Amino acid sequence: MADKNSILQKLDGLASRFEEVSLLISDPSVIGDRKRYVRLTKEYKELQRIDEARGRYIQTLATINEAKEILATGGDPEMHKMAGDELDACRIRIPEIEEEIKLLLIPADPEDGKHAIVEIRGGTGGDEAAIFASDLFRMYSKYSEIKGWNIAVSNCNENGVGGFKEIVFTVTGDNVYGTMKYESGVHRVQRVPQTETQGRIHTSAATVAVLPEADEFDVEINEGEIRWDTFRSSGAGGQNVNKVESGVRLRYNWKNPVTATVEEILIECTETRDQPKNKERALSRLRSFIYDREHQKYIDDIASRRKTMVSTGDRSAKIRTYNYPQGRITDHRINYTVYNLPAFMNGDIQDFIDRLTVAENAERIKESEL
Repeated sequence: MADKNSILQKLDGLASRFEEVSLLISDPSVIGDRKRYVRLTKEYKELQRIDEARGRYIQTLATINEAKEILATGGDPEMHKMAGDELDACRIRIPEIEEEIKLLLIPADPEDGKHAIVEIRGGTGGDEAAIFASDLFRMYSKYSEIKGWNIAVSNCNENGVGGFKEIVFTVTGDNVYGTMKYESGVHRVQRVPQTETQGRIHTSAATVAVLPEADEFDVEINEGEIRWDTFRSSGAGGQNVNKVESGVRLRYNWKNPVTATVEEILIECTETRDQPKNKERALSRLRSFIYDREHQKYIDDIASRRKTMVSTGDRSAKIRTYNYPQGRITDHRINYTVYNLPAFMNGDIQDFIDRLTVAENAERIKESEL
């Protein structure tokens, strides 16, 4: 009961905060402050879920007490049976609700609700690595389609044999970063390359980086210091290609707040025939790049406290192996293997995401000492 009292105390404290936030988001002065209003609206949604779980928890505890009172008194045998059945059902339900509440009480990662910028690069393995990078892009495109998300490519560098040396794209939708963050790292493939004449299995790799898309007010950028170049795009794309300077190149000197060193950031965007749209996408990537670098200390702190590498953002870590001869996928962070490679490469990756989420939540519960 002490544990239940502890949970109820936490919930009661949050219930008063929920009432306070409910009033604040209807205050005209708060609505007029965009940054504060967005932050409070997110908090309201999180507290609303907790408050609903609190209501179910209190109701279930009350039902248990009522059933016990009925069983403690003499009376109708049928009422006794109904009370006994209700008591058994509630005793099963209580641990389930408590587990749900524990997860809800863990502070949400503020990044999870953001859109994501995904960068895939061919690693070791030459042309085969570039082809694998294009396979991963197709896999994430199919997965995004299943989730109802939208993808917009901002830059790609093809290798001439159907692969990508690099491809950068933005994924927009609900809770994109919170889902896709588990894909950051080195993806290794074992298969017979298309270019292999002897039928030998080669090992190649591609790296995936998933960054939260930064909002305008997340990062301060002096746009007057950005140096822009325009150039003609190349490749297939209609009569505008090689005739109109729609491609943009952005250069920006950024001072690292930790090391105090200045580095030049170079970003290119060529994917649309509309120069203003390409500039907008390049700016979005710049904001996200700086936001990611400035929050690396936060990511490193998570990594040092958690045993798993589930969401550490360590992009040099080998996270997954795709073995084509065996039809096998293995995630090395949670030591999980399945044999449905064709379906997986066609976007059926939710099972892995769910298991990685469970592994991370287990670590977060340990941290919070709930």
